[in-house]
Amino acid sequence: MLELHPGNTEIIAIAFEGPDPYAQAGGLGVRMTGLTKALAARGFRVHFFFVGDPARPGVETRDTLTLYRWGQWISQYHPEGVYAAEWDKMVDLENSLPPFVRDHLVWPGVQAGRRFVILTEEWQTAPTAIGLSDLLYGAGVRSEAVIFWNANHRMGLHRIDFPRLGFVATLTTVSRFMRHVLQQYGINPVVIPNGIDAAWFQDIPQSVVHRIQRLFSRPLLVKVGRFDPDKRWIMAVEAVARLKAQGLAPTLVMRGGLEPHGAAVFERARDLGLSVQDVVLEGTPSRDDVLKALEAARPRADLVHLRMFLPTDFLGALYRSADAVLVNSGFEPFGLVGLEVMASRGLAITGGTGEDYARAFVNGLVVDNEDPWRLAELVRFVEKRPELRAQMIRAGAATAKTYLWDRVVEELLSQVTLAFERQNRESGV
Repeated sequence: MLELHPGNTEIIAIAFEGPDPYAQAGGLGVRMTGLTKALAARGFRVHFFFVGDPARPGVETRDTLTLYRWGQWISQYHPEGVYAAEWDKMVDLENSLPPFVRDHLVWPGVQAGRRFVILTEEWQTAPTAIGLSDLLYGAGVRSEAVIFWNANHRMGLHRIDFPRLGFVATLTTVSRFMRHVLQQYGINPVVIPNGIDAAWFQDIPQSVVHRIQRLFSRPLLVKVGRFDPDKRWIMAVEAVARLKAQGLAPTLVMRGGLEPHGAAVFERARDLGLSVQDVVLEGTPSRDDVLKALEAARPRADLVHLRMFLPTDFLGALYRSADAVLVNSGFEPFGLVGLEVMASRGLAITGGTGEDYARAFVNGLVVDNEDPWRLAELVRFVEKRPELRAQMIRAGAATAKTYLWDRVVEELLSQVTLAFERQNRESGV
C-alpha cells in the first residue's frame, strides 16, 4: 500500500503569488501561503516557487519550508507588484524553472529514494507544468512525481492547452461552481476547497469589540476586497443609501485596493449623497495601531475607507464587531473572506456562486441577485432577530472549522495518493 509521509515525499509548489506583500494581489497569495505552511507543519519538505519581492533573498529557508523568489531580475524593474510585466515573468518561469527543478530537486531526490508532489496554480503556470512533465520524462524520473494544476479563477483559461495539461496533470479547482466553469472547456476537475488559517479562530477580547463598536453608528457593515466589479461594491454602497433613506444611520467600513473601479465606487457614493472619510496609516501597523488611528480620526462618515494594511487580528475583531460583513460578490470562485468572517464569529452575507459552504439562514445570509434592496432587506431582517443571528454565527463557526488547512491538506494528500496509484497502474509499475 502506497503511503506518503515526510520521510519519502517532498512538495514543490509553483505560483505567481506568495507570502511577500509584493506577491499578493488577491486570494491566491493567501491560499498558497496557507497551503505551503500547512504542508510544512506536517513535516514535509516544501519548495515554494513564486514571483517574490526583488529586494528579498532569492532563496529563504524556514524550517522545512524553502521560498524561491523567481524572476527577480525582471521584478527589480517592475516594483509595482507581482503582475507587472506578467507575460515576461510567465515566459521566464516556463523556460528557467523546469530545468532547475529537474536538476536541483527531483533528480537528486529520486536518487535518494524520494518522490515528489508538484502543485501548480493558475493559468500562468500551465506551460510550466507541461514543460516540467516533459523534462522529467526525458530524465527517466517522471514516474516518481505527480503533477497537480489548480484553477482558482476563470481568468486566462482560454489561453490553456487543456488536452496537453490534462494529460500530464491532475486538474483541480476550489469549488463546485468553478468546476462548472471549467466543464465549459471540456474538463471535469476534482474539487479540493481552499482552507483557512487557525489564526482566524483566536479569541477576540470583548474590550476590543467594544472599542470598535463605539467608533461607528449602527448598523455597522464591513466590506473588504479588491475594487473589482465582480465584488459588487456599488451594490453595497447603494444598499447603504437605502438603509439611510429608511431612517437608519448605517456605516460601511471598507478596505479596497488600488484598482481603477474604486473611482466608480466613490463617484456613485457621492451621487447618492453619501459622505466618505479616508483613514490613512502607513507601514504594517498592529491591531492597536489601527485602533488608535481610528480613535484619533473619530469617523463620522457614511463610508469609512481604511487606506492601510489590516492585520489578521484586527480584521477578525472588525468582522466580529460588525452587524454584517458584505461578501456579496456576483462572481466568486470560492469566497475565502466569508469563511474568515465565520471563523471570527461574525455574520457573513455572501453571494451565491462559489461559496459552497454557505447555507442561507443556517450559517449566514445569501444574496443571490444584484438588487441592493435585497441586500438592505437582509440587513434589516437580521437586525430584528438577534436570536437567529446568534444561531447563524454559531453554525458559521462550526462550518469554518471544517475548512481548517489541516483538514484540507488531508483531502489533498488523499487525492495525491490516488494520483500516484493511478499513475503506477497506467505505467504498469
